[in-house]
Amino acid sequence: MRRFELTDAQWEQIAPLLPPQKPRTGRPAEDHRQVLNGMLWILRTGAPWEDLPARYGAVGTVSSRFYRWRKAGVFDRVLQRLQAQADARGALDWDLHLVDATVVRAHQHAAGARRSGAIGG
Repeated sequence: MRRFELTDAQWEQIAPLLPPQKPRTGRPAEDHRQVLNGMLWILRTGAPWEDLPARYGAVGTVSSRFYRWRKAGVFDRVLQRLQAQADARGALDWDLHLVDATVVRAHQHAAGARRSGAIGG
């Protein structure tokens, strides 16, 4: 297991919540764990799809499954089920609040700066 990849315990929780590995028709899909680790690598690094390491499979396979699963609501269902399981165990603190610390800097003209061309004037 590499850094940021799913542990065996995490995979055991998530695997039953994903679509079937072998579809009813057609050929079997690439390994869900490998592909999901590729998706997580992209999300954690912020890298473009083209920079996906080969160990996660073909870029087209990983990206197309990501977009199909997102459209089909797979990630929403997985999150809801994991939250429900954690809540049933008493492992969630619903009073906890999170604040996003993202900072987006705007160009000076977007912030209402004067257009005079003089600095400070």
